[in-house]
Amino acid sequence: MKNLMFSLGVLLLVACSCAKQQEGISVVDSNKFEEQMKEPTSQIVDVRTSEEYTEGHIANAVNMDVTSDDFESKIATLDKEKPVMVYCKAGGRSAKAAAILRDNGFKQVYDLDGGMIGWNDAKKPIEY
Repeated sequence: MKNLMFSLGVLLLVACSCAKQQEGISVVDSNKFEEQMKEPTSQIVDVRTSEEYTEGHIANAVNMDVTSDDFESKIATLDKEKPVMVYCKAGGRSAKAAAILRDNGFKQVYDLDGGMIGWNDAKKPIEY
């Protein structure tokens, strides 16, 4: 019985890890996100609303609201061969955006774990 409970625990842990890291999508902390931003080919996308974006955003980020009807046409302007970095307020909308990007053929997608909340908690710089 003890072995069965241990096995179920390990299986649950593996399943959770797989859900967080999907094929082609890397969920990264603010330090890794900031490091990747320094790569000249990185494309940074803020998937929040325009109102949220104007309240403060990460440097060089382009605002493409994932909840808007034209999100897929906007991402079509991005280069599928270059890394795309996405973030939102807390991580929910960016996970959705990352999946859409992956499904549209983007090869490297970085999703900021914790979104702007995590970014601000880590005392990372923002622009207005």
